[in-house]
Amino acid sequence: MVRTASTMLPLETKMPTFSLPDVVSGRTVSDADFNDKDALLVMFICSHCPYVKHVEAELARLGRDYAPSRLGLVAISANDAASHPDDGPAGLKRQAEQAGFSFPYLYDETQAVATTFTAACTPDFFLFDRERRLFYRGQLDASRPGNGVAVDGADLRAAIEAVLAGASAPSLQKASLGCNIKWRAGHEPAYFTGLPAS
Repeated sequence: MVRTASTMLPLETKMPTFSLPDVVSGRTVSDADFNDKDALLVMFICSHCPYVKHVEAELARLGRDYAPSRLGLVAISANDAASHPDDGPAGLKRQAEQAGFSFPYLYDETQAVATTFTAACTPDFFLFDRERRLFYRGQLDASRPGNGVAVDGADLRAAIEAVLAGASAPSLQKASLGCNIKWRAGHEPAYFTGLPAS
C-alpha cells in the first residue's frame, strides 16, 4: 500500500464522459443517465483498501441521505483485478451488497475512465455542478484509519450542500488521501507517476 493524495484537478474542469458496467445490476451506466440531476458526485473506491473500508458506512449513508435530492452519485473502481482479485466485479458486488450501497458501482477494467478523471487514490471524490464543471475535489472529512477522528463526511457534505444551493465552491479544499490506484503494470498514467507519495 502506498499512501497517495488526490491530484486536485483544477476546479471548473469539464467532467469527462463515462459508460461502464454496474457490478450489481450488470447494466451499463453512463454520465448521461444523470442528466436530470443538478450535481453529480463521482467516487473512485475499491473493495480491499483500508481507507475505503474506514469510510464505507459513511458512503452508504451519503447514498441514502441524498437519494431524494437533486444529487446523482456513482462509484467507480479501476484497480487491476489481476493483482488485486477482490477488486474485480465479483468482489465489488459483494462489497456493495454488504455495505448497503444504493448508488451504481461501476468497474473500469481498462482504467481509461480513471485516467481521464486523473484519479489517483481510493477514495478519490469529484463533485460536479449542473453544467458538469468541477466544483469540489478532495477529502471526505479529516478522518483517517487510526487517527481517532470520527467519520462524518463533513467536508464533502458541505460541498454537496453548497452546490445544490447554487452557492460558491468551498475556498478550502484538502486533498483526499488513500491507497494508490492499482494500475496495470506499465500502464501508470504520467500524472500518477509524477505524484509525490504522502
